[in-house]
Amino acid sequence: MSMTTHLLLIDPQNDFCDLPEYWLPRSPVSGELLRPALPVAGAHADMLRAAALVQRLGGTLGAITLTLDSHHRIDVAHPGFWVDAATCQAPGAFTPITAAQVRAGAYRPRDAAVLGRVLAYLDALEATGRYTLMVWPVHCQMGSWGHGVHAGLQAALDAWADSAGRSVEIVTKGENPWTEHYSALQAEVPDVADERTLLNQPLLAALDRADRVLIAGEAGSHCVRATVEHLAAHLPSRQLNKLVLLTDCISPVTGFEAQQAEFLAAMRSAGLELALSTEF
Repeated sequence: MSMTTHLLLIDPQNDFCDLPEYWLPRSPVSGELLRPALPVAGAHADMLRAAALVQRLGGTLGAITLTLDSHHRIDVAHPGFWVDAATCQAPGAFTPITAAQVRAGAYRPRDAAVLGRVLAYLDALEATGRYTLMVWPVHCQMGSWGHGVHAGLQAALDAWADSAGRSVEIVTKGENPWTEHYSALQAEVPDVADERTLLNQPLLAALDRADRVLIAGEAGSHCVRATVEHLAAHLPSRQLNKLVLLTDCISPVTGFEAQQAEFLAAMRSAGLELALSTEF
């Protein structure tokens, strides 16, 4: 029996790609170029290599799963949710906000009625020890160009689907505006009332059915890291050696290079394979 390979592509979206200007479309409203909201240095080249991998492996890929970061404009991790008390304006992007700062009045939710809910969220988030709330630029807003998949990779995925006669599986994450959702498998603070935020057992099972899972996407310091950490922790078979991180198809958010390096080292120690896409 031949080996089955499943390709997991994590958030290969326009808003995360450092696209060259000639790849950028223009807004039909303003005429200005549409630019990525949160470009990761190296992501464009990563996605071209991922596209080449899909083209090269073709029918030997038994399945492809694509995850999409998917947000509302007003989201707990977007500026429009918050007010900076010092300026009475929304805080700038890349502003960390802690529960202590909110209790001290330095930041407050724009809707005063949700203060209690927000504090409960921040307390729960900080208790995990994984992250402090970060206010990111508005990114991957559902329905926007930035939410879409890198065009070169999308073309390769479409060609694979047409040849294989089956669709790429799409997994969305982040639709719940009350919790950050870096991992494709589970929100940072799951909400029992919203199954979209709970551990994604069907995705775990689908990945575990393959003999080998190739993993690529953005960013290695955040969404790839969070997803793979959850995958390593919850893979039903515990056969972590079937998981392969394609290191030439993953890049970190600028300033978070150390976090990606730490993640890769930890995963190698846990038994995952690190490889280049060109090895396949």
